[in-house]
Amino acid sequence: MVGPSRPQIVLFGSSIVQMSFGHGGWGAILSEVYARKADIILRGYYGWNSTRALEVVDKVFPKDAAVQPSLVVVYFGGNDSMAPHPSGLGPHVPLTEYVDNMKKMALHLQSLSDSTRLIFLSCPPVDEAKVRQNQSPYLSEVIRTNELCKTYSDACVELCQELGLEVVDLFSTLQKADDWKSVCFTDGIHLSAQGSKLVAGEILRVIKEAEWKPSLHWKSMPTEFSEDSPYDLVSADGKQTVNSSEWTYFWEEQWD
Repeated sequence: MVGPSRPQIVLFGSSIVQMSFGHGGWGAILSEVYARKADIILRGYYGWNSTRALEVVDKVFPKDAAVQPSLVVVYFGGNDSMAPHPSGLGPHVPLTEYVDNMKKMALHLQSLSDSTRLIFLSCPPVDEAKVRQNQSPYLSEVIRTNELCKTYSDACVELCQELGLEVVDLFSTLQKADDWKSVCFTDGIHLSAQGSKLVAGEILRVIKEAEWKPSLHWKSMPTEFSEDSPYDLVSADGKQTVNSSEWTYFWEEQWD
């Protein structure tokens, strides 16, 4: 543990979470936005479904932890929504079981503390043609369809509305982009830099608009070690120093 202590924002999910610091990912964007304000903690597990996540949620988020997260962003659903394999093996989870799993996860996370907030991300669409094109010779056929993705996305959104949770509808969000199949994915499933920008933008919008106290919007949070110092860069007139603790000019995109 390093100090000073900061609020924790935990990203919990499957490959779209595990890979969120690569390819200009949305996790990396959040880390940049929350630099010196909160720690972005990655708990991503490639290939996982909601059933497997539910088995370990109390280990990833123990109720007796000395510090509980301020925000947990949860994504499961893409693997759950895959068509079932004839053997009964594989990541597919029936829709009703998926909803039940996500509800149990939400209730566990809500029980961590009165100030732990949640944002769920629903199942995104896929580029079906590219998924078929990229089929691995080492794996059984992966069947992902947008019909199934939408069904699981809608179920996640409906559950969040029922529980009063914040949710980002990824199925709709990614399709807002022009030529979304070409620009939002690296392989038809996982997010490109452009896809991640859309996801990050929606997460930041939800945080800004949420009526949480205290607010977790990055502009509302204190910046660590932000006091003026004689060791800061010197101004052009040479008479004073310039505090750089709030500078964001180096961001690729100026986030609100």
